[in-house]
Amino acid sequence: MQSLQWYVSRLGRMSAAELAYRLKQAARSTQDRLISAHGISVPAPQSLHATATFVQSHPGIDAAPYVRQADKILAGRYSIFDLEDVQLGNPPNWNRDPLTGTIAPPQAAGSLDYRDERLVGNIKYLWEPNRHLHIPTLAQAYSLTGDLRYAQAVKTHIESWIEQCPPSRGANWCSSLELAIRLINWSIAWQLLGGYGAPLFADAAGRVFRERWMRSVFLQTRAITRKLSRFSSANNHLIGETAGVYVASTTWNCWPQMRAWGLQCKEILSQEAMIQNAEDGGNREQAFAYQQFVLDFLLIAGLAARASHEDFPLDYWQRMERMMEFLAAMMDVQGHVPMIGDADDGYVVALSSTNRSAIDSPDTLGDNYRSLLATGAALFRRADFARKVGELDDKTRWLLSADELSDFDRLASSRGPAIARREFPQSGYYVLGSSFDTPDEIRMVIDSGPLGYLSIAAHGHADALSVTLNVGGEEVLIDPGTYSYHTEPEWRRYFRSTRAHNTVMVDDRDQSVQTGNFMWSRHAVARCLHFGEHGTQQRFLGEHDGYCALREPLEHQREILFDPVQRLFMIKDILEGQGTHEVCQHWHFAEHLAPIVAEDEIHVETDRHRIRFVPQSMPAHVQLYRGGTAEEGGWISRRFGHKEPTTTVVWRSVAQERTILTTYIYVEQIATEASDRGRGAVGGAGQ
Repeated sequence: MQSLQWYVSRLGRMSAAELAYRLKQAARSTQDRLISAHGISVPAPQSLHATATFVQSHPGIDAAPYVRQADKILAGRYSIFDLEDVQLGNPPNWNRDPLTGTIAPPQAAGSLDYRDERLVGNIKYLWEPNRHLHIPTLAQAYSLTGDLRYAQAVKTHIESWIEQCPPSRGANWCSSLELAIRLINWSIAWQLLGGYGAPLFADAAGRVFRERWMRSVFLQTRAITRKLSRFSSANNHLIGETAGVYVASTTWNCWPQMRAWGLQCKEILSQEAMIQNAEDGGNREQAFAYQQFVLDFLLIAGLAARASHEDFPLDYWQRMERMMEFLAAMMDVQGHVPMIGDADDGYVVALSSTNRSAIDSPDTLGDNYRSLLATGAALFRRADFARKVGELDDKTRWLLSADELSDFDRLASSRGPAIARREFPQSGYYVLGSSFDTPDEIRMVIDSGPLGYLSIAAHGHADALSVTLNVGGEEVLIDPGTYSYHTEPEWRRYFRSTRAHNTVMVDDRDQSVQTGNFMWSRHAVARCLHFGEHGTQQRFLGEHDGYCALREPLEHQREILFDPVQRLFMIKDILEGQGTHEVCQHWHFAEHLAPIVAEDEIHVETDRHRIRFVPQSMPAHVQLYRGGTAEEGGWISRRFGHKEPTTTVVWRSVAQERTILTTYIYVEQIATEASDRGRGAVGGAGQ
């Protein structure tokens, strides 16, 4: 259960209007519990319009990988986060957490604490297969082969889910977002099966199943609309919930209520697309993984609207294009995007045979970043996007028509400049470097944005003025990722902390104050003071007030100069305030690198480059951690639920009044035959 302190802190982040809204929600929850004891009445469908079809099956799509994945599902084998090829059954027990084996109780969803590991296990692992990202895979295999076994498997899985998860009971009815993602995947499967007149529904048993399926759709849609995430919770959840309702309303346009819910949510979604995503294209949650998550909701809802001949306003699509530009600017020449902010390996859909989901395979979020740029290239005729990714992916093929895809190869082969934008003032990210989108690329991403979104900043990390560095398409300085959400609180705290980022930590404290797994009480405010050309150099200057609340306040400014001719960065950390403070500069290196720490520098080699970190004045202490404790560091999490050792170097110094710590980063080319040097393990924590 959440602690009393958590509840007090959470209430403190709410406005009076939010408190009133949540009391109203609680009353509705009580009402639903009373009604559900007797069953909620679902009206008979009044019309059976053709489904608004936004999923396309192209003849060029190779059926083999979809058949392999579908056969794994028939065998009951799944991959969920760090659990590879686990046996869940066909169909699974939908209320069982695959990680711990805990079976969530069938109590009223409104009174079930899904954060309590004793009740539900790890809720992220329980929810993941219940998103039903694998249901479209079965429908894709059916669409590509005509094999009715896969259509029957869709029926088996959905029927069993409806049986095991009665309305408003159990963990799978606790979150409106989870309902919405499931509805989107059910919509895609419905379309690929053939809609209302699908062969699956031809006999009496099929028609009974169709009625049960549609009844569940109605009830889940109703549940979402009665519990939308508003006020301080109005983040990606609200976008996902309204997208799910709208997509359901276009797929099953059979009830006046469904139509009304859909139009209401379409209006909210249109507004939230502009509110939650800055004009410069950055998502305001300050978490890059959630940018792709939100983009998929916006994209799928937009395609559903076009298929229904009721398109969203132009500014909705323009904001999506700006969001894709943002991702392209953050992405290096090999497709790496920094793991800034929270990431839970969450996907809205897994339409590509290479997408990781609850069904299979070794995907990273990078596959969906590239997929979104490929989709954007086709939708917006963007040659720079097409050149960035080089080729179409299957997810884009499933979502767009042949006409929309026809020009992609020409766009990808055209000549033109790299992604031009490097300054994102509303979201607070800046890019220094040279030779962008070439093998000689140098790319440093600087974070001087807000902590997160709204009063709780749920998915932000304490990373003000942190940097990442990629050279020649290889990661050098990394953001270590996320690892966990509801469980292992010491690691949740670490991966969100200032010590887990390439910035300065003062007196062993975070810049912002964590008061819950998804809540911050004090938010550091960061800002960029200057970004642009400085003679022949590029210059960034920023500051934050995260340490101004100390008993003896201290302000941190960071100036970064980059000389593209000398391939040299100068990072100047300026600490000014009262008293004496311990200051730590953290350098987190990619896990495949083996930094060599000497008395006067750190140097590390990639395939074609040597990067040297040289302090102008030697720190008082130098420490190296690899696989240390949560109070030390030396970890990276590329996947939710999985962490592995990497190398963190800490320079410790003492700051008094005004102190300037200057670091030079030299990027030097080396002979290609040295490609295997500088790789390997570095042993021992706390050396």
